[in-house]
Amino acid sequence: MMNIQLSLAIGAYDHVRDLLDGNVRAPGIDLIPFELPIEEVTFRFTRFAEWDIAELSFGKTVALLSQDNPQIVPIPVFPSRVFRHSAIYVGERSSIRAPKDFEKKRVGVPEWAQTAGIYVRGLLQHEYGVDLRAVDWYQAGLRQPGRTEKVALKLPQGLRLTPVNDKSLSEMLRSGELDAVISARAPASGRRLFEDYQTLELAYFKKTRIFPIMHVLVLKRDVYEANRWIAMNLFKAFDEARRRSVERVKEFGVSHLPVPWLPNHVQHWRELAGEEFWPYGVEPNRATLEAFFQYAHEQGVAGKRLRMEDVFAPETREHFKI
Repeated sequence: MMNIQLSLAIGAYDHVRDLLDGNVRAPGIDLIPFELPIEEVTFRFTRFAEWDIAELSFGKTVALLSQDNPQIVPIPVFPSRVFRHSAIYVGERSSIRAPKDFEKKRVGVPEWAQTAGIYVRGLLQHEYGVDLRAVDWYQAGLRQPGRTEKVALKLPQGLRLTPVNDKSLSEMLRSGELDAVISARAPASGRRLFEDYQTLELAYFKKTRIFPIMHVLVLKRDVYEANRWIAMNLFKAFDEARRRSVERVKEFGVSHLPVPWLPNHVQHWRELAGEEFWPYGVEPNRATLEAFFQYAHEQGVAGKRLRMEDVFAPETREHFKI
């Protein structure tokens, strides 16, 4: 039987390298890979569905899944995860000194449905008691004017979000038109609200067990429905590539990445998060997933509170045992 050819758009991560290079293979599948920045993948996939499989913003994913007749099927492969205390920037002249100061201030986001922003707003609301309706929110491109939302929103009553088409967030933060910006990428000016963000992020993880998931792997629904076995075969292949990458970065005797003391850092993280410290699958990530579904619904990104069975291909939620 001939293998199925499937196109894949994804970032150039070490933990997918073995799959893209062909050293790990998904049985029955020949992948045609496109290594692209996540912003380009998200734009082209949400607008034009150009590939069979894509790494997609988790925020866009839950927004699309909450709509009627969604045309994507995610599998629990999470290529990018980043703690986001570090994603809050304040202007040099801003009076914001603590999270509660966000109330009655002007705060910019590149997109309301950007995954990093969803986590940060959930953090502000649930950890620091910030009333999101008391903030004046603005949406614009981080470095270029003209960026727009890619998914439909259903904002909660009383929340104010103003699109700005002729300026960037970086410009507005520099000029003082904004007091703060929440963004996955750094603006051209300003400083981080939390200078010691790593200490705060570690404490947050210990308290909540939330390790923020930024991106998820999605299949076009018609591709999945035509051959549902591809979901589990892809999951297993991506998980094997992840496992090989983890083994590389744990090794002390060889520099697999150009970073000193990386294995020491890995050992420290293993002590905090456990042996499987970058897990794929539903159950090892349930605390993070449930929190994100809650935040996305509360903030009007997802039109309904998603359940786990609404999200991931059922073939990837169960495993055989002998």
